[in-house]
Amino acid sequence: MIFANRLKEAALKNPHLDWPSLSYYLEENKQLLSNYSSEGRIIFMGDSITEEWGKLYPEFFHNESFINRGIGGQTTPQMLVRFRQDVIGLNPKAVIILAGTNDIAENTGPSSPDMIANNIFSMAELAINHGIKIILSSVLPVYKYPWAEHIENVPETIKNVNLQLEKFSTANDLLYLDYYSSMVDQRCGLKNEYTTDGVHLNRGGYKVMSNLVYEILKVI
Repeated sequence: MIFANRLKEAALKNPHLDWPSLSYYLEENKQLLSNYSSEGRIIFMGDSITEEWGKLYPEFFHNESFINRGIGGQTTPQMLVRFRQDVIGLNPKAVIILAGTNDIAENTGPSSPDMIANNIFSMAELAINHGIKIILSSVLPVYKYPWAEHIENVPETIKNVNLQLEKFSTANDLLYLDYYSSMVDQRCGLKNEYTTDGVHLNRGGYKVMSNLVYEILKVI
């Protein structure tokens, strides 16, 4: 507890001192391991799209086996650093990884599609080595990032990353969760009925995602 407080205090003074946000779920992880069985546990690893899922569609996470480990604004290198703490250390049955959109938006600097995919592959390989089942999710469609409108060719970059994720999943006999196809509009952005700003989701969007998760979990 003392260390957790020190880490949180340091992060408040300077976010760079806890760049991967290891303090974010530190205490919750300890409580989870102390008070709940890990049998059947499924971790949802991601960024704000995952984190807000628990707030805007909370009934989905009433299932105590579903553990939300999303952190708003995060990119794949940050998730990779905290993957051992927030996924492997919780002894889950499976992990659903939804990542990459903030890399494309350059939240922590420019990233190529290969860099993004390789970070996700590394998370998947870590999970495989610890006997955790993997579900890799497509990056959701985006036409433009409202906080980074200077970034060009966003739909093409997303398609590139998703193709790599799908190929990796097929080559390694992993499940690929295709949110993209159910949520994309004619210009390769998010359908208006699912989004608040072209990137983040409303309840309608989370309902679509929740139903797709329920379907894919039937086969693990």
